[in-house]
Amino acid sequence: MDIPCDAVHVAIHAQPFSGTDQLHGWLQRAASAAAATAVFMGHVRPETMDGAPLEALELSHYPGLCERLLVSLAQQQLRDHGAQSALVLHRVGRLSPGELIVLVAVSGDRRGPVQRCCSDLLESLKHKAPFWKREWSGGVGTWLAANTPL
Repeated sequence: MDIPCDAVHVAIHAQPFSGTDQLHGWLQRAASAAAATAVFMGHVRPETMDGAPLEALELSHYPGLCERLLVSLAQQQLRDHGAQSALVLHRVGRLSPGELIVLVAVSGDRRGPVQRCCSDLLESLKHKAPFWKREWSGGVGTWLAANTPL
């Protein structure tokens, strides 16, 4: 199944975003003919991977390459699950606990494939996209070697 280029929208934001405007616009354009839509919104945890209070999470990325890879990952997941369209919004920069860090939305004809596609797309971007994370706690920044488990 070929996935048209306009079936995937990816944006990386350096400033806080609510996701509602982008999600609403995407739902009107890409998902308007779909029977099912799944949405995941992830926020920054209040604790570090070691359980200490988190002051901030700093995310860096490889501009250009990161966006292209996210599009490729989304297209592959849409093909694998038979879904129609995807939206991926991600933050970079310094984020505070509770801030929105990622929004993934997928649309298609059936709820099961759409839900699985949304989940698998999120996992693939968490583990394959070129993002680097540094947790700040007690004034000390620690680079993370791995991502959080499911």
